[in-house]
Amino acid sequence: MAKRPAGKKVRTKSKSRKKPGLILRIWQLGALVVLAAIVYAAWLWIDMQSWRPAEETYPEQGALIASGSDTVRFETLKAIGAQFVYLELAGVSGEPDPLFGARLEAARAAGLKVGIVLPFDPCRRADPHSERFTRMVPRDADLLPPAIALVEVPIACEEQVFDASVTSEVLTLVNQVEGHSGKPAILKLGDAFEMKYRLAGRMERDLWLIRDRARPRYAGRPWLLWSANSQLETQASAQPVEWVVVQR
Repeated sequence: MAKRPAGKKVRTKSKSRKKPGLILRIWQLGALVVLAAIVYAAWLWIDMQSWRPAEETYPEQGALIASGSDTVRFETLKAIGAQFVYLELAGVSGEPDPLFGARLEAARAAGLKVGIVLPFDPCRRADPHSERFTRMVPRDADLLPPAIALVEVPIACEEQVFDASVTSEVLTLVNQVEGHSGKPAILKLGDAFEMKYRLAGRMERDLWLIRDRARPRYAGRPWLLWSANSQLETQASAQPVEWVVVQR
């Protein structure tokens, strides 16, 4: 066995250690990223309170007034750029909105074009929906095409609901609403509802899609109406309104 020369020390490998300064810099970088995300989210939230798509791109703009809303000054709504308004009926699981008729007349008096939105409850059959619509909405050729809001997906229904039955009830409801209004219905499709039932490709009706700020693409085909800001704050109402634009 060879002897180690005298005076030479054996070098041993030492485990590498991260410098404390590097760890601190990584932590600081992560903190800056989080802070930037918080600042951006806060700016976006504030900006969305007043943001509307450019009129140069979408000359026709209007609003959706939710059922149960407080007093709405429709003259003010028109003054800030609305050319039309859709009024939402109360859902069939609750009582009719007693102020619906007054809103309809006030919107017309302000010179706005008016349409009606009927929310669809997938836990209920078509008949109670159409009964609510025919009872509350007059036969009037001056009204805009009616819209059926297909947004909610069935959750905790009293009875089991099958996908095929929901699709069938929607088709029945569309026919009933169109029979009363005399105009083709518009399908206001939420992304979750469309993902589950894929109605955009099955029904040849104009679409109304929903997505704050960014143009919606989830239907897979062109749309007519776009809810571009679901929480627009205006001088027309103490509550935010849903701002809608038309694509031609």
